[in-house]
Amino acid sequence: MANTERAARESAFWCVVPAAGRGTRFGAGVPKQYLPLAGKPLLLCTLERLAAHPRIAGLMVALAADDAHWPGTVSLHGKPVLTCHGGGERADSVLAGLRALDGRMSHDDFVLVHDAARPCVRAEDVSRLIELGIAAGGALLAAPLRDTLKRADAQGFSIATEPREARWRALTPQLFRHGALVAALEATQAAGVVVTDEAMAMERAGHRPLLVEGAESNIKVTTPADMALAEFLLGREC
Repeated sequence: MANTERAARESAFWCVVPAAGRGTRFGAGVPKQYLPLAGKPLLLCTLERLAAHPRIAGLMVALAADDAHWPGTVSLHGKPVLTCHGGGERADSVLAGLRALDGRMSHDDFVLVHDAARPCVRAEDVSRLIELGIAAGGALLAAPLRDTLKRADAQGFSIATEPREARWRALTPQLFRHGALVAALEATQAAGVVVTDEAMAMERAGHRPLLVEGAESNIKVTTPADMALAEFLLGREC
């Protein structure tokens, strides 16, 4: 094993958390990430989950410039929690977070990116992502499709059954080298392409991220029903 890879396997990693979204699909009066989950804001549940992992060195949270709800948290589990201003799209916020970490990591260091609305990620999945992702040069947690997949027409009628083989649902965290991810996101910005996750940007740059199977319980809270499910999942672990 090369010395650089050995060092990466043994080091801790910063995690960027894009949290500048408005959560309009949720239909609440405040941004979704600040709605209560198990007695605290959803975003704080997610950050605490990440900070508790021994391989995470600190968190960089990308917030909306006019965010009036951020509680001013500066550390969790003894790990620093830093903030920066995000952007209009998820990729803009991730790029802002990566740039804000410029002085804290090198071009070749690996960095994690995790959705603010995924509070149920498992520590063992993060550990496996790091272990396998470093060896592969980049990876993301994902879940293989198990349901029958339908394609609909404009009126919502099913018109075809799509193959589900080799189809995965992208989850987070996602793990890539800092410099390569910055370059990939900048390239998509310059091309006017809106990417929905970091792996999409890396794929467009010619990379082949490894898909690391993660737990189905690593849900993204998008609706009130998702919030209830997340609270159930978290409560089951207590």
